[in-house]
Amino acid sequence: MGGLQMGDSRQPFHLGRSNGHVIEEIHGLIRVYSDGSVDRLPAVPDVPCNWALGSDVTAADVTIDRATGVWTRIYTPRVQGNYKPLPVVVYFHGGGFCVGSAAWSCYHQFLAHLSSAANCVVVSVNYRLAPEYRIPVAYDDGVAVMKWLKHQSSYQNYRGSHDPNSWIHRSNFDRVFLAGDSAGATIAYHVAARLMPMDPMFLRGVILIQPFFGSESRTVSEKNLTQPPQSALTLATSDCYWRLALPVGTTRDHPWCNPLGKASPKLENLYLPPVLVCVSDLDILRDRNMEFCKALKRAGKTVQQVVSAGVGHAFQVLNNYPLSQVRTNELLADVKNFISIR
Repeated sequence: MGGLQMGDSRQPFHLGRSNGHVIEEIHGLIRVYSDGSVDRLPAVPDVPCNWALGSDVTAADVTIDRATGVWTRIYTPRVQGNYKPLPVVVYFHGGGFCVGSAAWSCYHQFLAHLSSAANCVVVSVNYRLAPEYRIPVAYDDGVAVMKWLKHQSSYQNYRGSHDPNSWIHRSNFDRVFLAGDSAGATIAYHVAARLMPMDPMFLRGVILIQPFFGSESRTVSEKNLTQPPQSALTLATSDCYWRLALPVGTTRDHPWCNPLGKASPKLENLYLPPVLVCVSDLDILRDRNMEFCKALKRAGKTVQQVVSAGVGHAFQVLNNYPLSQVRTNELLADVKNFISIR
């Protein structure tokens, strides 16, 4: 796909009806008014589940909870040769907790590719967004999806038995992974921390792609890594997302933002499965992601760190760097290898 530029101030907003004044804005993506109303620009088009799929993958939209509006888009590799149950990757999209969708074309393409390349069922979650639904709502939605998924496993022998390409029929519910990029990676981490004490055998690993963590203090890369015009995340944008997503009155040292802060649970006390952390060399979050990996290792956790050189934040979905496609293929191979040995 062609490169996508997020937060492009040259794109006009499609304004809603608001009597308030603007109190927060990320150009080209979101505008928040004093009366609580929100405008979101369709910076990336929504596409249906059957859009531009190859012959090796199917996709279907499945409602999780009509009351909350949470739904999933599920990608399933078609049966080729001998049938075998496949690992399940529950994936949360990025967007600073405030924008994005499982229907965005960039995520649709990336996750269809992931399903095919890693030979896994991908459950892409459309969770509720801030500021209308501030954290921990996104974390709660993630836990709800995991509970729903486990409930589906109990019906595996009764549903989809007549269709070998049914996602339920294809899924190995004993090999479930949590994954996400940016804010979606943050959701995956917090969902894992909640789930593991309840059901440690349910979850085999966590895949964090450029996890969107923060704190009041700045890292060297946040202060000094100049971002090109096509960057998906600048320091100002990051701060704005956190102001909109965190509970009102809290700071970026809240445990829901800073997993290494003084108020956060000690990593040594968290029961976490093996973790894969994917870092981007030109991302302002680079140093924060690397420090998180070091902290996990010090806490005795199983962690694998991979670094994508020459690309920045969200390169794998926005294709906004010359090396994006090459690094995306490498990233998919890393994810496939991580899954295959667990």
